[in-house]
Amino acid sequence: MGEADVIPLHGPGGRPRPRPTPRRRSLMPPPSPTPDPEPVPEAALPAPVTPAGPSELERTVTEVATFLRRRLAGRYTVDEFGFDPDLNENVILPALRPLYERWFRVETIGVENVPAEGGALLVANHSGTLPLDALMTVVATHDDLPTPRNLRMLAADLVFGLPGAGALARKAGHTLACSPDAEALLGDGELVGVWPEGFKGIGKAYADRYKLQRFGRGGFVSAALRTGVPIIPCSIVGAEEIYPKIGDLGPIARLLGVPYFPITPTWPLLGPLGLVPLPSKWYIEFGEPIRTDEYEPGAADDPMLVFNLTDQVRENIQQTLYRLLSGRRNAFLG
Repeated sequence: MGEADVIPLHGPGGRPRPRPTPRRRSLMPPPSPTPDPEPVPEAALPAPVTPAGPSELERTVTEVATFLRRRLAGRYTVDEFGFDPDLNENVILPALRPLYERWFRVETIGVENVPAEGGALLVANHSGTLPLDALMTVVATHDDLPTPRNLRMLAADLVFGLPGAGALARKAGHTLACSPDAEALLGDGELVGVWPEGFKGIGKAYADRYKLQRFGRGGFVSAALRTGVPIIPCSIVGAEEIYPKIGDLGPIARLLGVPYFPITPTWPLLGPLGLVPLPSKWYIEFGEPIRTDEYEPGAADDPMLVFNLTDQVRENIQQTLYRLLSGRRNAFLG
């Protein structure tokens, strides 16, 4: 033991130095560290309570009430042709959608060929005894295009002469099938629809289905040339089967002042039930646009050019119909 290891027993002045208190050792084992609590699985946590949103019925009632208040207050617009977009959006289109989506199960092809804006003339084949093909095309151009558009249809004089139907047709955006109205709408950048076969198309016999009738004198081509808008051929398959026309009661048609009075397998045999269209499967194809802005001014007055363009549009639609029919398995299954 060295000198540095000696602990003196007396402090300065001879006073006894206090002995250091011995450190006691605990006989208990040191406490083990408390483990972190295991995380509770997220699935075991109660789901946060969120306030329930309005039901579908409540939303519908709210929308109807808002629409009625707006109509009663007169907060809606009507253009110079009588088109009422508010009524079309909230009443007419919703009434047509069940037929479009569930009954005819319409499929659209080539929607990218319809311009998103600006004037364009859509030209389609006509069939079906009643002009439901035109109404379904209205839904297609509004609901299935990337940018919804209101199709302004050119209708025959007879439509506007029917009690109630004429006013409703105006509110839905239809106008008289004449060059001044067509050119005015196209010049305003509207999408205009025309069915050049007219009553010859929708009134033809079932035996002549999908065989296009004459397209008239090409007035629609002249309107497109004067305004420089593209022509969109439109081919509709499925409408021929909704009311297969197997006969015509001419005397009754003349008495009523209508082009024909059809006889179908269900009409007039089944009375009002015979007015229910058969649930055929529909296809609506929009073809590639045919440009008219490349022609010289005054081209609309060239009868040979008008005839050639009319024939080109008609042939385009006819060949598309043949192609769609060749790929269809069944008129009602598609």
